Amino acid sequence: MLAALGVCAVVAAVLAWDVMSPALKPALAQWRGRLASGWGEDVAAYDPGRERRAEHRARELLRSCVDEDDWEMYRDLGFLRVWGSDGSGTGAGHGVAPYAYLIYPHKPIVAYVPRSSRLLSEYCVDFPDQERPYGSVRLPPSDDVLAKWMALTADERRLIENANLHLAGRQLDPDAVRSDIAALSRWERDRQRRRDAGSLRAP
Repeated sequence: MLAALGVCAVVAAVLAWDVMSPALKPALAQWRGRLASGWGEDVAAYDPGRERRAEHRARELLRSCVDEDDWEMYRDLGFLRVWGSDGSGTGAGHGVAPYAYLIYPHKPIVAYVPRSSRLLSEYCVDFPDQERPYGSVRLPPSDDVLAKWMALTADERRLIENANLHLAGRQLDPDAVRSDIAALSRWERDRQRRRDAGSLRAP
């Protein structure tokens, strides 16, 4: 039940972002300012374990939504890879697509060419948590990854059109991203070797 409610909350956040007009964003910023000014009154009620518990729930929700390989990728490497569209509106996957995305928590989505590791663009999107009474308005890291994953896999074109586009390297260190791509390749080779050896449990 909790997982279902969590999914609904993330979907609502994604849809709210899609329909939010530029005219509403200044009002939202003003509302956040007023909210921030009142946080001092809630300091006594602040629970320092809230962030940790929220992230634990977010990780469980993410695990329930993505397949086992993607979950283990995120668990082991700290990011998700999503294959780009093959032109038909569905993800190509399995190394067929000419490009892919890396999804990091609270960082831009990075588009790159898997065959050459060439970085293409950074796409900045934001999914604020409107439900938190105090503290950061950012979603827990794993919820942020899930929101991006859901938006990207549901409607890649819409997400890209609504994102702030930057050249690769604007916010993320290109060498660090290439290092992540190399780590992903090693991770997949190791998993394939273990599969071939029959040492991986079936999902």
